[in-house]
Amino acid sequence: MKLSRKIMYQAILDKDTSFEGVFFTAVKTTGIFCRPSCTARKPKSDNVEFFSTSKECLHRGYRPCKVCKPLHHLNKTPIEMNILIDELEANPGKRLKDGDLLKRGLEPHTVRRWFLKNHGITFHAYQRMFRINTAFKKIQQGDGVTGAAFDAGFESLSGFGESFKNIFGVAPKKSKAKRVIDLKRIETRLGTMIACAVTEGICLLEFSDRKMLETEFISLARHFNATIVQGSNPHFELLEREIARYFDGQLRDFTVPLTLPGSAFQKSVWQQLMSIPYGATATYGEQAAKLGKPEAVRAVGRANGMNRISIIIPCHRVVGKDGALTGYGGGIWRKQFLIDLEKSNK
Repeated sequence: MKLSRKIMYQAILDKDTSFEGVFFTAVKTTGIFCRPSCTARKPKSDNVEFFSTSKECLHRGYRPCKVCKPLHHLNKTPIEMNILIDELEANPGKRLKDGDLLKRGLEPHTVRRWFLKNHGITFHAYQRMFRINTAFKKIQQGDGVTGAAFDAGFESLSGFGESFKNIFGVAPKKSKAKRVIDLKRIETRLGTMIACAVTEGICLLEFSDRKMLETEFISLARHFNATIVQGSNPHFELLEREIARYFDGQLRDFTVPLTLPGSAFQKSVWQQLMSIPYGATATYGEQAAKLGKPEAVRAVGRANGMNRISIIIPCHRVVGKDGALTGYGGGIWRKQFLIDLEKSNK
């Protein structure tokens, strides 16, 4: 993808994550190269050169920046954090304190900071939310409040009741009418994705750096009249397995159940997206024509942009009239990667 020097320099001034993977910035005066969204002080334009790959930067003698770590996947969950999360999923009643983290060689402040940045809550609050989610589901299935609370690792009913009400807005005994949307981080070759699921199926799959993510959370919570909570869901296991196979070039058609809140027109556009063959592309005009509404090109484009389930509902397969890559919530570089991946395994 050809970009002008002016566009690339403005992107690094704006710390624009949508250009991640499209180019790298190499600074002549320091001998360091960075990703476009690096937060370090910006060099003068005359001192910068741009490269398409990190390999080119290294061959020209540049060293990777220690601030933005351009050789690492952006927003990728560190291995040690994944281990903690996996343990909680396997045993939601487990209580890991600061002393337990120190015994594992983890600095509690570092763990706290990572969870605050990526989940908006501390690690201890994350554990508590996981336990509450587990208890919530047991109560929904008919278990008593007392048994559900102690099985989830709570040491007192009063503490459980207060924490439960803070999250769901009602006391445990009055929670039968409430719903929960489970949330999970999923690691992929293109970075971390956020998955959400309800009983009916997956209702969201987005890259964690998508700017509209918070808005989508609000919309989903309102539609399902539910609270979004970190937790396990039966659909996540199949989703992770199929996403991994997709990136390995071994899967073309997903079978994981989906649920698609939206207007009738939006749903028709999303269904049409799923009819675009693997390894092929279509234009917005072609989409509109197949829907029998050739005049609705812009409306089709807006509906594509409202798609909450990336990759499975393949809006990355839609290109401009001239074949050029157009906007993509996960970033143009990811769109190019997905198109190239599918064409190479067609």
